Amino acid sequence: MIEFKDVGLVYPNGTEGLKNINVKINDGEFVVIVGLSGAGKSTFIRSINRLVTPTTGELIIDDENILNYSSNKLRMLRTKTGMIFQNYNLVKRSNVFKNVLAGRLGHTGTIRSIFNQYKKEDVALAYESLHRVNIAEKIYNRADELSGGQQQRVSIARVLTQQPKYILADEPVASLDPPTSHQVMTYLKKINREDKITTIVNLHFIDMAMEYADRIIGMRAGEVVFDGPVSEVSESTFEEIYGRSIREDDLRGGAKES
Repeated sequence: MIEFKDVGLVYPNGTEGLKNINVKINDGEFVVIVGLSGAGKSTFIRSINRLVTPTTGELIIDDENILNYSSNKLRMLRTKTGMIFQNYNLVKRSNVFKNVLAGRLGHTGTIRSIFNQYKKEDVALAYESLHRVNIAEKIYNRADELSGGQQQRVSIARVLTQQPKYILADEPVASLDPPTSHQVMTYLKKINREDKITTIVNLHFIDMAMEYADRIIGMRAGEVVFDGPVSEVSESTFEEIYGRSIREDDLRGGAKES
């Protein structure tokens, strides 16, 4: 379980990234966070694996306040928290298989990984992960030879190889065309259901939030302004989150946040 208790984050320049966040995310949920640019969505997600560090409150993961973690505990936290980025975050000159095997770094250690001393079980897991996202045929291609959608599938395979308890996806489809975006979201949802991995995703697209989320968290100016199951979401909900009128075709057609 992940729980934010009165969490706030003030950046060194005085900007408030998060304000009094009180949210509990249960095991196995598929949560989508929506809101305008600058609303605090990425800050929220990146707090969970301490890529940014809240300045007030408590952030409880598996019954421990991670804001008190030392460097050793941070490594353990990031090993069980898989991260998917908008820009894929792959090593462009390495082949697909090496990128996916990098998901075992937290378990294997840097020295063994440098010399490619992975266990047979790790190699088998990497193969399986590639097959699960239907990208195994590209196993020996360099990452920079792939399309954006293929690169994002490789990054999902890398996270699967990590065997995390939580998956965080920070705008994973923002750079992709609509059909490819749906493909990526379908894989994430499938993994969530099959592996029972708690998944938290930031999305630009309203229609995708409605289609894939179990629960939607709406953020505005660093605060949570809506938190509930997708069945409770209406046009007026998005108007509250975005602070402006949302047309009916925005809800159906995937309007991007401004």
